[in-house]
Amino acid sequence: MTDGTGTGEPTGQAPRGVPDVLAPARLGPLRLRNRVIKAATFEGATPDALVTRELIDYHLRPAEGGVAMTTVAYCAVAPEGRTERRQLWMRPEALPGLRRLTEAVHGTGAAVSAQLGHAGPVADGRSNGLPSLAPMAGFNALSMRRNKAATAEDIDRVIKAHAEAALLAAEAGFDAVEIHLGHNYLASAFLSPRLNRRTDAFGGSLRARASVALGVTRAVRDALGDRLAITAKLNMKDGAPGGLTVDDSLQVAGWLEEDGSVDALELTAGSSLLNPMYLFRGGAPVAEFAANFPLPQRLAIRAVGRGVFRTYPYRPLYLLESAQRFRAALRLPLILLGGVTDREGMDRAMAEGFEFVAMARALLREPDLLHRIGRDAATRSQCIHCNRCMPTIYTRTHCPLIGEQPR
Repeated sequence: MTDGTGTGEPTGQAPRGVPDVLAPARLGPLRLRNRVIKAATFEGATPDALVTRELIDYHLRPAEGGVAMTTVAYCAVAPEGRTERRQLWMRPEALPGLRRLTEAVHGTGAAVSAQLGHAGPVADGRSNGLPSLAPMAGFNALSMRRNKAATAEDIDRVIKAHAEAALLAAEAGFDAVEIHLGHNYLASAFLSPRLNRRTDAFGGSLRARASVALGVTRAVRDALGDRLAITAKLNMKDGAPGGLTVDDSLQVAGWLEEDGSVDALELTAGSSLLNPMYLFRGGAPVAEFAANFPLPQRLAIRAVGRGVFRTYPYRPLYLLESAQRFRAALRLPLILLGGVTDREGMDRAMAEGFEFVAMARALLREPDLLHRIGRDAATRSQCIHCNRCMPTIYTRTHCPLIGEQPR
């Protein structure tokens, strides 16, 4: 869609023979103004499950700040697929607002992607007023209710809903869709041998456990053809005992490549159910999370929070080691996520053979970070990886340190 004008004249150059991260690049049928993507992060800005001015402004900030494409998070494909009832879900009533959003982002020269997914066992059934779907029936600590074991009919409906949502995204003016196959959302939960102990056509062997993910991506490709770029966010590993391993994820990635259903993979890790901090690294803001809940739940979160919100030290490019195995095994374009905050890390990703990089928390702190890096390659992010932005999803996602001096 967009040629844009780049991110300013860089004072530093990419190493010889390495793609310039700030130069235009192609993602499937889409031409992007550079190789930096704003990753999907729940915005907390859709109180009526519809686009708001706050949501548009949230995506305008990094778009105006120079990223090639911003990703609208968690566009659920069905009402029970929302993490909670205020989350945006794809339906005709959402179309006018989605069009306003895409038109606004396009006005900056950036592209915009819709992250399509079904939360599955990560959905709050009590908030949605609908049972949460999962590979297996069982107690859901997020909603304090039982999950419903997805039937073959449920799975078929969800796969078709992804295709319908993708068509709606195209009608709304999106340039790309990102299919959520991570974090133990529904497709990811089916991939996990810990969460999926079924003995039917959707459980047992890895190929059977991957049938939901492969069915969703194929349905979206069949619906869209080459109208939009199609990416998928795939767990490399769940970061929990008995969960998806890198070896199994590599095989799934290979099947996706063979099928030709996606134009690129964004590599992620961690489980919103079993180990949420495995993706984020850095501080574990237990007290801040607890403050968003009524007193009984607040005390419970404080009591068990350190066991659920484990602390993993932050380091730059912290998912690179696992991602290198995917780069070595695949020809498919890959998007490196995790600890990308400066030109040095971006150039390292390009040198390692990744086609794109994705940023999230650093852009909450400084939406114009990429413009600043374009002007001065020595620019360092002010993000301190405290993760205090994570609990702000309940009050519109933001960096609570804006206005404070960097530590």
